[in-house]
Amino acid sequence: MDNHKLPKLRTVNKSVSAFPLNDFPKEFPFLLGKELIYLLASKGKPELEGSEWESIFASCISAVWKPSNVGLDDVVIGNTAWGAKTVKSANPSTQKKVRLISGRNSPNYSFGERSDQMADPNLIGKLVLEIWNERVSAIREKYKHLRTIVLIKSNDLSEVVVFEFDTIRYDHELYNWGWNKNNNLVGTSKKTSEHTFTWQPHGSQFTIIEDVPEKSLVIKLKQPKKLDKDQILTTLGFNKSWVTVTQKN
Repeated sequence: MDNHKLPKLRTVNKSVSAFPLNDFPKEFPFLLGKELIYLLASKGKPELEGSEWESIFASCISAVWKPSNVGLDDVVIGNTAWGAKTVKSANPSTQKKVRLISGRNSPNYSFGERSDQMADPNLIGKLVLEIWNERVSAIREKYKHLRTIVLIKSNDLSEVVVFEFDTIRYDHELYNWGWNKNNNLVGTSKKTSEHTFTWQPHGSQFTIIEDVPEKSLVIKLKQPKKLDKDQILTTLGFNKSWVTVTQKN
């Protein structure tokens, strides 16, 4: 018998994601459009905060919204989790890259390492990525598929672009780091020389620059009229008995 022969396996369990990457359910863009139009009509102004986007995205794909302190697994379906990001753009459909604020990574707090402009930039860059990688690894222990869902929004919310990408760890050896004129740490790809990361010593904010994929959803919306407040209250049957007033002594 050949001791080096590998055993034949009857079955191999494969962990299937909620849906293929950037291949959203058929009704998703229409459900998203409906949610955004309702938001515009009810608010009367084009304001969409990050937590609202998390909730809306979860609703549109029938997922669970569970806001996370880490921000990597705010939306969950089975073995798939998403972190959700919003970015403003004057022209979402022509946007080629986005800057995504991706947490606060402090080498001083995590490693006790000095992290100002007098420090070795490549060492600080390595530590910043190690903090990010550790967070990603911790979430991947719970979810086989980890993604980031991005909404690029116009100033008036009349146009949005939606795409997702796999949330990954980064090999620090693939990047060069240096301090720029604003005293921020910038990471660039050794292979392409493209700006990939920015880290700010003041506040420890970590930003990842991502390409917008060709396969992105572009959704254009008709601007609705603002809902009439008094009409809504009348429809609800509101009266003064709904309000209880007490006076503190």
